[in-house]
Amino acid sequence: MAKNKTKKLNKVSTTDKGRIYVSTTFNNTIISATNEKGDTIAWSSAGNMGFKGTRKSTPYAATQAVDKVINKAREVGIKSVEVFIKGPGVGRDASLRAIKNSGLAVSMLADITPIPHNGPRQKKRRRG
Repeated sequence: MAKNKTKKLNKVSTTDKGRIYVSTTFNNTIISATNEKGDTIAWSSAGNMGFKGTRKSTPYAATQAVDKVINKAREVGIKSVEVFIKGPGVGRDASLRAIKNSGLAVSMLADITPIPHNGPRQKKRRRG
């Protein structure tokens, strides 16, 4: 008979400063909250919130994912955040608006979207 395994939760140190990373694509929005050292406190995505298919790429799905991450960050004790946004997508503005309206103090906002300096050849343009 198999033994019951108890999962040990990693204890993240409580701090009042944190970082929120928002990665948006045309199909999904992924949000993760970390402490200052970079240890992940919470993460969520539009797909993780139960949205499937084209509903994942809506602003509403992005705000739901942000709300879940912010609630978890508040439980840990985070009061001010630095926000890093990456990528194009409709969840970009909606997630930023949700973070500002959440009551957390936004100390810094940075756009870390990777911009190619003429890298590999682009995909062919869509017809239509």
